[in-house]
Amino acid sequence: MFKLSRALLALACATVVVACNKPGDGTDAKSADAAKTDASMPADLGTQAQQFSYAVGFDIGHNLSQPQIKDNIDLKALEKGLEESAAGQTSRLTDKQREEIKTAVSKKIQEKQAADRLAAAQKNKDDGDKFLADNANKPGVKTTASGLQYEVLTEGQGDHPKATDKVTVNYKGTLLDGTVFDSSYDRGQPVSFPLGNVIPGWTEGVQLMTPGAKYKFYVPYKLAYGESGAPPKIGPNSTLIFEVELIKVEPMPAPAATPPAPGKPVPPPAAPKK
Repeated sequence: MFKLSRALLALACATVVVACNKPGDGTDAKSADAAKTDASMPADLGTQAQQFSYAVGFDIGHNLSQPQIKDNIDLKALEKGLEESAAGQTSRLTDKQREEIKTAVSKKIQEKQAADRLAAAQKNKDDGDKFLADNANKPGVKTTASGLQYEVLTEGQGDHPKATDKVTVNYKGTLLDGTVFDSSYDRGQPVSFPLGNVIPGWTEGVQLMTPGAKYKFYVPYKLAYGESGAPPKIGPNSTLIFEVELIKVEPMPAPAATPPAPGKPVPPPAAPKK
């Protein structure tokens, strides 16, 4: 995890450095002049220094608005610390005091994050278990030995893929509340991948399909992203729903033969067994 002082310093420095290092296009002077005369510019941000300072401060404030940080920040005290430090004044907290409070608050934030994660994991597990128990009784829904549930929307034809094959699919993934976390349809193109390199629920489920088929999979968390989830979109112990359209199945190409080491003769092919 992070320490608050380093997080704030990194935010401030990164904002200033990025702004200063953007390549110029010859319009900087024009942009500055335009900003001064822009009728929409607030009256208290009339100078370039005011506008730049406000932009840096706004970016820092946006990052401080994260719930786990926001609850531990007093903006007036933060402003006073910035003002006094920038003015070269001596800190009213000793070095030891500053380190101790930063360590204590960092620990507090970590503990809160861990507690929130455990609570979310338990809720997601309970919600998923209840959903799958109810869903298993719906017409057309089948359950495999692993606990994967699926529904045939459209049957295809041809050979079933193997876990060692490469498949091309269109798909949409949603949480139990209907939130779409990923969709090849939204990106406007299907995706291809080795079937053995995805979550277990996909590897098992897509092997039930044939080209042209469209299935709906209800994937228990143990067959999806498990206890860790896939932050930030997929929480721990999340049951997921996928609509999958199998477009194409291809055998994976054989791995290229490793060339012999320099100076070593190429071995002859093995003789056929009699």
